[in-house]
Amino acid sequence: MRLVERDEHVRYLDGLLDECRGRRGHVVVLDGPVTTGKTELLRVFTERASSDVVVLRATCSRAERTLPLGVLTQLLQSASLPLDIADRAAQLLKEGVSSDALPRTHHDTVEPEAVQIFQGLGVVLLDLAAETPVLIAVDDVQHADISSLHCLLHIVRRIGSARIMAVLTEDAELGAQHSPFRAELRRQSQFHRLRLAPLTRAGVAEVLRGRPSGRSPELEDFASPQRPEGRTSTWDVDDFFRVSGGNPLLLHALIEDHHIAGEARAQGYGLALLNCLYRDNPGVAHVARALAVLDEEGAVKELAQLAGADTEAVGRALHDMEAAGLTNNGVFRHPVARSTILDSLQAPDRAALHRRAAQLMHARGAPAMTVARHLVESKHTQGPWAVRVLLEAADQALFGGRIRLATECLALAHRSCGNEQDRPGIRARLTQAEWELNPSAAARHLTPLAAAARTGQLDHGDLLILLRHLLWHGRTGEAETVLERIRSARSKTGEAPQAAPSRNTELWLAATHPQLARRHQGSVPADDGSPTLADPRGDPWLRSAAELAGLFTHGPGEPAADRAERVLDGLGLGRTSPWTEEAVQLALLVLICAGRLRSAADQCERLLAEAGSREAPLWSAMASATRAEIAVRQGDLAAGAAHARQALTRLPPQAWGVAIGFPLGSLILASTRMGDYAEAARHLTYSATDGMFQSRYGLHYLHARGHYYLATNQPHAALADFISCGELMRTWDLDATALVPWRTGAAEAWLRLGNRDQAKRLIHDQLAGAGTDTPRIRGSALRLLAATGPTARRPDLLTEALDLLEDCGDRYEQARALVDLSRSYHQLEEYRRARMVFRRAWHVANLCDAGPLTKELLAATGDLSSPETASGSTEGITSLTGSERRVAALAVMGCTNREIASKLHITASTVEQHLTRVYRKLKVKRRKDLPVDLRSDVVKDERAQLDCG
Repeated sequence: MRLVERDEHVRYLDGLLDECRGRRGHVVVLDGPVTTGKTELLRVFTERASSDVVVLRATCSRAERTLPLGVLTQLLQSASLPLDIADRAAQLLKEGVSSDALPRTHHDTVEPEAVQIFQGLGVVLLDLAAETPVLIAVDDVQHADISSLHCLLHIVRRIGSARIMAVLTEDAELGAQHSPFRAELRRQSQFHRLRLAPLTRAGVAEVLRGRPSGRSPELEDFASPQRPEGRTSTWDVDDFFRVSGGNPLLLHALIEDHHIAGEARAQGYGLALLNCLYRDNPGVAHVARALAVLDEEGAVKELAQLAGADTEAVGRALHDMEAAGLTNNGVFRHPVARSTILDSLQAPDRAALHRRAAQLMHARGAPAMTVARHLVESKHTQGPWAVRVLLEAADQALFGGRIRLATECLALAHRSCGNEQDRPGIRARLTQAEWELNPSAAARHLTPLAAAARTGQLDHGDLLILLRHLLWHGRTGEAETVLERIRSARSKTGEAPQAAPSRNTELWLAATHPQLARRHQGSVPADDGSPTLADPRGDPWLRSAAELAGLFTHGPGEPAADRAERVLDGLGLGRTSPWTEEAVQLALLVLICAGRLRSAADQCERLLAEAGSREAPLWSAMASATRAEIAVRQGDLAAGAAHARQALTRLPPQAWGVAIGFPLGSLILASTRMGDYAEAARHLTYSATDGMFQSRYGLHYLHARGHYYLATNQPHAALADFISCGELMRTWDLDATALVPWRTGAAEAWLRLGNRDQAKRLIHDQLAGAGTDTPRIRGSALRLLAATGPTARRPDLLTEALDLLEDCGDRYEQARALVDLSRSYHQLEEYRRARMVFRRAWHVANLCDAGPLTKELLAATGDLSSPETASGSTEGITSLTGSERRVAALAVMGCTNREIASKLHITASTVEQHLTRVYRKLKVKRRKDLPVDLRSDVVKDERAQLDCG
């Protein structure tokens, strides 16, 4: 260990040693907090002096404090002494060790026999000093045996004109333990005291600069104001100074940790701190343990009670730790310090400390969260008050997004609750909390909760939670039993204001598990879309879910989308209701089916950002699955597949229950459209349960599987899946939801089978039901309708379809429509138009990663190539201004006017004006005729920048 900020100390000691050589003795005490470099300074000094000085060394130990003359024995045996002096010293030590006259404590009277022994040993050293200067070096003198201390005092009194220098190291904060010895030393005229303090910030910087570059190259220039370019380290001098407190031992451990792991480690910094605590005063260690348990929560009084010490001793210990750089303002400087101290305790001792801390904090009136943390660590409660505290803390933890802490509190409360009537309710709350972390783990509670439901031990709210979880896991039979109990209790008790009305439950079931829902008469929403369906009583988030479910099942239009956005805007970080997540999912689904994909995507991104801080994998998984559905509808197939995989990673497949159909549907559909049939087939091997097909999640799966069958030339199987979707949606009254366009899928299957009449019937039904609020479905239907009619009519239908698909931002369907339009122009021998549309279709298909479409275009290249090319198609491009070119390039990519305005930060009116001038300069009438050669120098990465969804 290099000596830093110790030059003055070394020079001072060297000067005293020079005077010693000139027959002027000295005694020096090096003191200071633990591990501040006293031992290292003593070592360096003795090595410098050993060339012409006899160095007698001794290191004291707490374990050898009862060994008579132990330190003197080390001193006199640590160097090669002249034979006569060595013999005399050995004889005196032998007599002293065997004598009963030596003092055992500071207060013992020194017997004449002991004085003679001390006198003899002193004469031995004085005789040695007559021949050569002598340096006595004693490390940790506070642990020296009493007889050696008396002997050292005897010698010190006689070295005034002798060539003897004694250097002793001592922890200053422990000096009161040896106050008689220290007091006697202070009275000597030749006494000197040098205090070593922790390193300053400048000293820390010097240590960092001086590290060998081969071991830690990233630390070479930490002291410089600016780090070298490309440095990956995130620590600077201030960080090392703050965490180490300037303590050299801790600093070097931190440097090593940073070299190995980039942060403080228990095996390095933590062990070094334990070394500081346990090397000397046990009282300091006891206070440190109490401080590690209470952290910032404990005042001196509580620390004293927990450590079993008086407040004065605790105050001294806190001062010692602060002086040594172990703490800062009474708390440990790094979490690793606290965790290492706690981990060093035996499990029973640690639990006992936390149990006692819980009692102290509760008696003091500390917050429930503070007391509960100690109860959880102790794995023990001490009566009904503890259960109440745990339940209160669990509510607070859920509100703050600390789900794991909430589950720990609820699990301990459930184990400790002595009231059998209360335990099922606590288990229901525990089930909900665990479900947010992992629905699979929460499933173990469902059987005992179902039993409690049969015996009437669950209230209405707990029954609703149980119903939802049973349905999630596909346990439909048990769910029906619970549902009947909810309904029967409702019919017996009437309109009890304290119970959540069953109408809200039925509305939610109608949108999520329709097969179990009862239909309500007069449940059509008001014309303005106001949420009049749900009962205003009960859980507000269940009420919101019911409102959204009612609006969704009757076809989500603009009023429903407005209501969904209001629900999502009211979602704060504190989500304690078990129905919040269901309301959020229905709100997002309403936005998606209403065509507000950008709004839904933004809400998903916000949910994903918040979910990370909430310890809620279920939330992030569902948000990722919803984001995947949005991306697929936008034609961003690669992103859709990525989001779906992320959803299945954040929540393992076995934890998804019947909802697995949602992310699987998006992943299968995206993989199919990208041409990765192998991946789609792998996910189709998932064992879908009957429960999934009895919920709305099964519709996503059936729809995606149908398109896989179409893509792999299995039209009969595809038709069966699409017809199944249709039958379920009609039976469940979900046909107006725009959830899955089963009719267009079935119509495409009929076309593959050569039955145009059946395809036309389904397409016309789809167009009649689509209305103006679903341009995506209408555009896809028009594309298929064009395939059923004469060639001459196809361009008009396909152009109308393209307008609708551009408005909704579905690039994949745009690419399909462009492929069909290019082929139609070629069949009509309009080769110039065919070539222009072909190039545009190729570009959009590549943007979508639609592999099969690009292969289809490649196969048609020969047919679409013609001498009659669009020779004048690119004329006038050079006449466009930069702004016009940027607007035109985004228009070519399929962006709507509103999306172009958003990307370029201009108004929609400005976009229209630019496009009008572009059409005039290029001599075209609409954006369909814009040449694909248009590029914008501003757009460097089309795949990232042209996300028009």
